[in-house]
Amino acid sequence: MFLPKIKGTIDRRILINYQVEKEVLERYLPAPFRPKLVHGKGIAGICLIRLKGIRPKGLPRQIGIGSENGAHRIAVEWQENGITKEGVFVPRRDTSNVLNALAGGRIFPGIHHQAKFEVAEAEGNYKVAFKSEDGTSLSIEAAETDQWNTESVFDNLACVSDFFEKGSVGYSPDKSGFEGLELKTYRWQVSLLKVKQVHSSFFENTRIFPEGSVTFDNALLMRDIEHEWQGLHALHS
Repeated sequence: MFLPKIKGTIDRRILINYQVEKEVLERYLPAPFRPKLVHGKGIAGICLIRLKGIRPKGLPRQIGIGSENGAHRIAVEWQENGITKEGVFVPRRDTSNVLNALAGGRIFPGIHHQAKFEVAEAEGNYKVAFKSEDGTSLSIEAAETDQWNTESVFDNLACVSDFFEKGSVGYSPDKSGFEGLELKTYRWQVSLLKVKQVHSSFFENTRIFPEGSVTFDNALLMRDIEHEWQGLHALHS
C-alpha cells in the first residue's frame, strides 16, 4: 500500500527504554524479526510523541494537524535480500487524533487505537498518560537531567543516541503483513530524562513479559525536530 511522504515537527518526543531478556523477545516477535541485542539484552520501550503541522510534503504548514501519540517498540534486526537490516517492530500504536485512528494503514502505517491523553509540562518536568478504548494504559513522570544511569547496558548517552538514530525504520502489523515507515530528521539531538514513575499495561503484562524479564534502562527527550516520514514497502512473515 502506498503511503505518501509526510512532513511536520516533533514538538516533543519521550523515549522510555527497557532491557528485556533475549529469550522473551524471541518468543514474542513474529518472523522475520529477531531482537537487536546490546551486551546480550534486548531493547524495548515506549515512544510518546507530540506532532505538529503534519501534512503531505509540499503542502503548507497551515493545513497540518497535531496529535499526541504513543508507540510500544522493540529494537529488531531482520534479513532482507541477504542483507541485515535494523529498526523497530511496533506492536502497538495509540493516538489522540481521530483522523490518525481512522487513517491508520492509509495515511499512517499500522492500526492506531483511539486514546485519551493527559499531558502536563513545566520547567523541565513531564507528565504524560493515556488510556485507550480497549483499556490499554500508560503513564510517565520524568524530569530533565544530565545524570547517566550507570546500570544501563549502554556505555553513555552518545551510544544510546546512536543506537536509536540507526533504528529509524519501523514496521507495524496490519492485516496481511507489516507496513513500514522511516523517520528522517533534519537534525538528531537527544538529552536525558530522570524517570520518577512509569506504568505500562503492555510491559506489565506478565503473560508476555514474565516477572523480572523487563528492567528500566534509560529515558531520552527530543524537542523541536523538523522531520519527514517516508512509507516503505511491506514485509511479510
